[in-house]
Amino acid sequence: MSKFTSEEIAYLEGRRIGRVATVGASGEPHVVPIVYRYNPEHDSIDIGGHNFTNSKKYRDALRHGQIAIVIDDSPPSGGPRLLEVRGTAQAYATGGQEISPNFPPEIIRITPTYIVSLGVDDAEVQPAGGKIPFHGRRVE
Repeated sequence: MSKFTSEEIAYLEGRRIGRVATVGASGEPHVVPIVYRYNPEHDSIDIGGHNFTNSKKYRDALRHGQIAIVIDDSPPSGGPRLLEVRGTAQAYATGGQEISPNFPPEIIRITPTYIVSLGVDDAEVQPAGGKIPFHGRRVE
């Protein structure tokens, strides 16, 4: 059974870019855009990219073992939608080509421990000022 709802999986599969947050060696936050894919086999989010293993995000994620990613948009029909996934970060030597055929093989796999969903599980999201459904849940 997935930690994600079917609506959240559809949302993840319908997008490719998110923002990853890590904490550097100095304790300062670091946020960067990243290409990802939902991995149904592991019920995870896999991230990778060009020169990935030499990047600050890669080093920081592995140093602390914790990572967060936000996937969001604002459809013309209403207010914002987003998924925030917090979880553990593990490096793998393969999987990059499943994200993009031109990527090197190395990835970081995010295994969810906490999921925040805003406007994704609901048929209609009302604009600012209206009620926007917000759901956060621990999924360990």
